[in-house]
Amino acid sequence: MKSAVVLLPGLNRDRDMIAALTKISGKAPVTIWQTDTEIPDVDLIAIPGGFSFGDYLRCGAIAARMPVMRAVAEKAAKGVQVVGVCNGFQILVEAGLLPGALMRNASLKFVCREVKLEIANANTAFTRNYAAGQIIRCPVAHHDGNYFADPETLARIEGDGQVVVRYAEGTNPNGSINDIAGIINDKGNVLGLMPHPENLIEAAHGGDDGRALFESALGLPKAA
Repeated sequence: MKSAVVLLPGLNRDRDMIAALTKISGKAPVTIWQTDTEIPDVDLIAIPGGFSFGDYLRCGAIAARMPVMRAVAEKAAKGVQVVGVCNGFQILVEAGLLPGALMRNASLKFVCREVKLEIANANTAFTRNYAAGQIIRCPVAHHDGNYFADPETLARIEGDGQVVVRYAEGTNPNGSINDIAGIINDKGNVLGLMPHPENLIEAAHGGDDGRALFESALGLPKAA
């Protein structure tokens, strides 16, 4: 399975994403720069976390208008799987590939800690190696992760199973409505989530709860 990682000025989790995809798939991902207008044939495109363009205007607003994101949108329209983590989630929302908005944390403070996540929908290309209702650990690090959607949009994504992961056991770090930590598009091939599964994939990280997300997306069996 082939993967690609989008690179943008200000991202600081690109090396983590590249390392995770290399370790799990056995192949280094292709790297795609902000001005690239074409993406080679791959099975998964990842947009890492960080602070693209210094989070000016709004988090992800400038990055969403870069040529590479038009190429990502074209690939997504053809069914290629796309995952955006943290700033990557914000970019996908700003690019119109996912509904809703990501606002300033309710505490108005940057949050960096471990949270608990519940797998709200295990019937997706990104979560099939988890069990429905499974509780996993995952780190977060963000200032603008407070997910919001208007009542109509919220009812639709909840009803259609587009909420994939929720903050669990009272660990919601940002005030997200309905404890939403990650959502998927209506076609089921674009996932955005605020937590960082790439930072919990092996024993050296203190656990591997995030590994199954990438194994799922890459079509690999869950590690024993």
